[in-house]
Amino acid sequence: MLVKFTRQQKESMIAEIQRFFSDERDEKIGVLAADSVFEFFKEELGPYFYNEALKDARKLIEQKMISIEEDLYSLEKKPK
Repeated sequence: MLVKFTRQQKESMIAEIQRFFSDERDEKIGVLAADSVFEFFKEELGPYFYNEALKDARKLIEQKMISIEEDLYSLEKKPK
């Protein structure tokens, strides 16, 4: 699985990494260092977030399918 971000998205995330280091750790890091942090999170930790999002989506779809099935059963006509 290779996640693709637009150039603008990646630049925004790198700026957020730089802001985090500045605000939370009182460290200034350059674009190259922030890009390395970005790539680490994307490659090493990203799959965990992706898989959890899939689990959440799967649960939501299962709930919707149950609801649809119940609605369909309620529409059934009883023979006379």
